[in-house]
This record gives sequence, C-alpha cells and structure tokens, in this order.
Amino acid sequence: MTPSEPSVFAWLGRAVHRHRGVVFLLTAGVLVLALLGILRGGQLSTGTVRGTEAAHAAELSRGISAASNDTTLAVIFHSDEWKTDDARFTQALEEVLGPVGKLPEVSAVVSPQGAPEQLASRLLSASGHDVLALVRLKGDEREAARAFPTVRRALTSDKLGVLVTGKVAFVEALDRLLEHDLLKAELISFPLALIVLLWVFRTLGASLLPIAVGGLAVMTGVSGVMLLAHVTDMAQYTINVVTLIGLGVAIDYSLFIVSRFRDELEHGATVEAAVVKTVDTAGRAVAFSGLAVAVGLSGLLFYPGSYLSAMGLGGAVVVAFAVIYSLTFLPALLSVLGPRVDWGRLPIPRFGEGKGLWHRLAMWVMKHPWLVLLPTLTVLVAIGLPFQRLQLAATDITALPAETEARRGAEALKNLFPSQAATRILVTVQFPSGDAFTPERARALYATSRRLAKLPGVQGVESIVDLDPGISANRYAALAEEPAARPPEFDLALEAFIKGNIAVMQVLTPHAAASAEAREVVRAIRQERAVGDGQFLVGGQTAADVDGAAFIVGHSPHAVLFVMGLTYVVLFVLLRSVILPLKALLMNLLSIAGSFGALVWIFQEGHLSGLLAFEPRAIEPSLPILLFCALFGLSMDYEVLLLTRMREEWLRTHDNAHSVAEGLERTGRLITSAAAIMVAVFAAFSLAQAVVVKAMGVGMAIAVALDATLVRVLIVPAMMRLMGEFNWWAPAPLVRLLGGTHAPEDSRPEAPKQ
Repeated sequence: MTPSEPSVFAWLGRAVHRHRGVVFLLTAGVLVLALLGILRGGQLSTGTVRGTEAAHAAELSRGISAASNDTTLAVIFHSDEWKTDDARFTQALEEVLGPVGKLPEVSAVVSPQGAPEQLASRLLSASGHDVLALVRLKGDEREAARAFPTVRRALTSDKLGVLVTGKVAFVEALDRLLEHDLLKAELISFPLALIVLLWVFRTLGASLLPIAVGGLAVMTGVSGVMLLAHVTDMAQYTINVVTLIGLGVAIDYSLFIVSRFRDELEHGATVEAAVVKTVDTAGRAVAFSGLAVAVGLSGLLFYPGSYLSAMGLGGAVVVAFAVIYSLTFLPALLSVLGPRVDWGRLPIPRFGEGKGLWHRLAMWVMKHPWLVLLPTLTVLVAIGLPFQRLQLAATDITALPAETEARRGAEALKNLFPSQAATRILVTVQFPSGDAFTPERARALYATSRRLAKLPGVQGVESIVDLDPGISANRYAALAEEPAARPPEFDLALEAFIKGNIAVMQVLTPHAAASAEAREVVRAIRQERAVGDGQFLVGGQTAADVDGAAFIVGHSPHAVLFVMGLTYVVLFVLLRSVILPLKALLMNLLSIAGSFGALVWIFQEGHLSGLLAFEPRAIEPSLPILLFCALFGLSMDYEVLLLTRMREEWLRTHDNAHSVAEGLERTGRLITSAAAIMVAVFAAFSLAQAVVVKAMGVGMAIAVALDATLVRVLIVPAMMRLMGEFNWWAPAPLVRLLGGTHAPEDSRPEAPKQ
C-alpha cells in the first residue's frame, strides 16, 4: 500500500463518523443480547480437568453412592438443652428430615434413626448434643448446585441449631462470595480509574468515556462467558478474571483513543479528520495491543479438556469486545461530542510533561547504564526467587471466610465427627467383567483394604469389606457366595460400594486435602494397583490436586514456548530487529517472575496476611499460567508503544542515545498513566475475600507496577544504551523480504503525538 492509499483503519474511522447512528443502534442491540445472555447463562463450576486419572476414577464410579461426597450435604443438628437420645430431640429432628426426604431434589437421607447400628453410632457426637445427617441430592454437581437453595431452605428448625456443609454448600458459598467480590471490586475500581483519568485528561468529559467503554466491554464479556458455560466447563472465578482483564484493557485502549483525538483537535483538525486520524493511528495500536493480549491468552488453549482453555476463550472474548468498542462505539461518541469532549475542565496541575523529567531521566540512565542495570536486575531477581518454593493446590473450603456457614460447618464436622470429616481418597477398582463381589474378588478386596490401611498417614478404609472389623476375609467370601445369607443392611451397603464390575473404597487420612502429607498418601496408594484380576484408579480432591498440578506442569512448556515464539515473530515484523524482540521477551519474563515470587511470598508463605486479610495456603494451580498468559500480552502493550517510538527516531536520526531519550520522553507519561489505571483496577480486586481473586489482583498489579517502573524506565534504556546500534540489527535478506528498514523521508510514518 502506498502512502497515498487510505489504510483499513482510516476507512473504518471515516465509516464510523459518517454512520455513527448505525454504530449506536448496533451497540444497543449487542447490549440487549448481552443482558439476555447473562440472564440465561449456564451454570458455573469449581473447574475441572478432564482426562486425568482422578477424573477417570470419578467417571467409572459415577452412580455408586459411596464413591463421592460431591452431592451429599453434611447437616449437623445441635441442642444445648436436649441430649440426642431425648425424645424431644428425636421428634424435632424428624420434623425437619421427614419433609426433606420427600423433596424431589433429594435422593436419600441418612440419620441415626433407621441407619445400621455401626453407621448410626458414627452419626452421634461424643458430646451427646449433636447429630449428623447426610442428605444426598439427585443428579451431578451442577444439578445438585441448582437444587441446593431449595433444600437448604427446608433444612431449618425452630428447636434445633442447624449447620450445613459439604462440597455443594461450599460451591454455593464460593459463588456468592465471588459475586460479592466482583460487585465490590467494580464499585472501587471504576472510581479509582476515574481519578487517574482525571489526572491524565483534566476534564470530566474525556475521563468518563473510558469508564463507559470499560463497562460495556465487561458486560458483554461476562455475557459471553455465561453463554459459553452451556457448552463447556467454566470455573466460577472466570467472571472475576474476565472483569479484571476487560476493565484494564478497555480503559487503557480508550485512553489511547481519547488522547489522540484531543491532540488532533488541539492541532486544528476538523472533527471528521480527527476521528479518521485517531482510528488510523491510535486505533492501529489498539488493534495490535488486542492481538498481543490474544496471543498471550491463546497459550491457555494448550490445556485441552480443562477449565483453563475455556478461561482463555472467555478472556479473548472480553478483549475482542474491548477492541471493537474502542474502534467503533468510542470514535462514534467522539464524533458526536467533538470539542465538547473537554467539558468540565478541572484545575489540575501538569506534572512530568515536556523535556524535563523523562528526558533527563533517560539521559542519566544512559550515562550510567551498569550502575542502573545491575542493582535493578538484582532487585527483580530477588523478588522472583520465592517462586522456586511454589506449591499448588485447588481451592477448597478453607478459601471461604471463617464466618461462612459452610466453613463453620466443616470446622464443627471436624471437631464433632472426625471420622466423617477426614479427607477421603477415592479408590475405584475395576475388574475385567462380571460381578465385582465374588468370593475370589472379595478376598482380593479384603487384602487390598488391609494393605492400604497400613500405609503411613492412613487412619482407616471404608469399603464393602470394612463394614465390621470382626468379620474375616473368608466370611466376606462366604457372603459373596451365598446371597441368601446376607442380612438386609449388608445388601444396602453392597449397593453403596459395588456396581457391576466396579467396587469403590474410601481411604481416610487426617491430613487436609490440600496438604503435602495428603498428596504423599495418594502417591503411596498408587504404587501398587493390582486387586486380584482387577486394577484400581485413585481419585478424590487430593488426587485431583496432584493430577491437576501435573497436567499444568506438563503442558506449560508448550504454552510458554508458543506464546513467546509467536510474540517474537509479531515483534520482529513490527520492529525489523532481531535483538529488540528478544529484549522485549526478557523484560516481560523479568516482571512476571517478580510477580510470581511476590505471590508465593505473600499468599503461600503468609507475609502480609494480616494486612490483606487472608489465610496462607498453597497457590491455585491455574493462577501462575493464567497470570503468565494474561500479563505477557498486557506488558507487551507498553513495550511496543515504547520501542515503536524509539524506532521512529532511530530511522530519522540513527542516533541511538537520542532515540532512546526521545522515545521515553514521548511515551513515558502515557505508559505511566495507562499502568496507573491498570494498577488501580487490579488493586481493587485485592480487596476480595476469595483468596484466588485477591491473589490474581495483587499479582497483576505487582507485575504491571514493576513493568512500568523498574523495567520500562530503568532496565530498557540501560540495556539499549549498552547494545548501541546493535539494537537495530537484522539479517539483510530478511529485512528486504519485509520491506526494508530505512524508509524514504517522505514515506516514514508520522510520529504519534502523545
């Protein structure tokens, strides 16, 4: 395309200006559809990874009641006045459980009344004032989650205290917590972003526009996530992640667009010319930035069969809408407003503009590159070192605030009914064919159960051959051979533990499900898998943690290499340099590594736990790779803005020192402003009660802050000073293929006005 030919972006800007009414109608239509999508969205989950051993074990044992507690509510009834053997306690209990058992959402209710003697004894507390009832809901986890509010409302008594816990209760509480966190973060982040925008623009009109675009992008992105939940597994905090990313990028992109439009008007352009020039210049940068973020998020597609790939898709949706609104709806608004974009001017003083601060800083850094580079790199490496001690564990009930009913119920269950509160590790035994409970297989199950019970860290085993410790292997074999001799309660237990050629066991450990000790128990169980002529798989929450971490670690090298490789190619095409893309990748890794180290130091090891109000725990497995993919694109945004401006000066002057100083001077304030908005938005999410959302917000805020200060202001100029003209080197054949590095004076692009 020759300089006289209009670009695609110029054509888009002209079309938006001339047909802005159509743009507004289309935007309104999209918003209506977005609202419908939110109202009719699918069910969110805790996030799963398909294809792992734990997932396979759960799938094989589906339909066997003893295999999983995922759809079972643990209900604790308490009376300060009555003992559990008091007729009044029994009557009050029946008044609640009787109607609950008849609900269409409930498949079974187990309580001391009517349960086998040995099971009934485990449902009575040693205190004599508490009873445990197990309420099993129908369907899978999603169906149980939908049924939970109805069942919980029925589990009330004016005579007994009631506490409800279990995975379904945990998921429901976490969902409400995330919704509360999202609302609180939005209420805080929008005003914080507005304050930064007022400092940048100094007018109320220009400052409100990015806020409006951010709100539109988030609403549409959330709708996309809710609709995608109908066809794929979406973790609950995907909404929070999408909001986090969407707000940041939409407001940043709007900042670039509004800044350029105001500059064009100040230089005497008409409204139409300003819109066209803005979309052709800043719009091009927004489109490239969106591509960079999409490249980063595309790394999540390397985790097939997991909620991570769906989360990457959700993030890409909100970024796409942020770009679309920034290139259509926002220019249409600017076209209508024209000079009125600056209404509501505020008397805010200007700082850090002109040749003062940024030029002097860049020149000082380049005069003392080693003095700047070595200490700064040392600081970044030191911040990142704790990442070596990373531990991964999925979100569990300890992520809830202590006052949450599900959390209080879990603590009461642990204290009053320790055998029921123990961590359960699922062992799913699959025999080649036939019945899993034959005499030979009963003996094999018995031997396996006793072997597992002797493993370090195991406090017991629940299975069809562990109903009574006084029954021998031969007696169980006899019961398998003579069905007529079985007592009725044994047949009930058989239905709970056996289905066709599948038998299940639950290995109990006192260690918390997310603990390193529980993970060691899982690894020990997996050492020997044979059960007679069958084999077993290991599942449950702890096994899912082990498998999920292994899944992420195993797929991460490919994801990281893909993101870095594709980013390098894009930057090489843009900058026509072999060295600058490599430096950009290194800079991104430094800021992200610092963020990772800070996450481990703060959230895993518990520093600042008092200030940020959380309980230290292992890091959610998805968090590091999610942060990497999101931050890689976001950080590249600033790097491209800075290096593109430096390259323009290099092409004009071939003076490396001048190019670096001029590039930093012309982009420093805009980068700082954009980063300040990002940090403000992300910091608002650090106030969340859900630890995973808090950690995401803190991690992204730290990474952006490091990137916009230590990396872009100090390390980049110092490294470019040391490398000199070598910064701009590229093989001549490749340069000719891409169109050459040195453009004629009249065809060089105009330097952007910041």
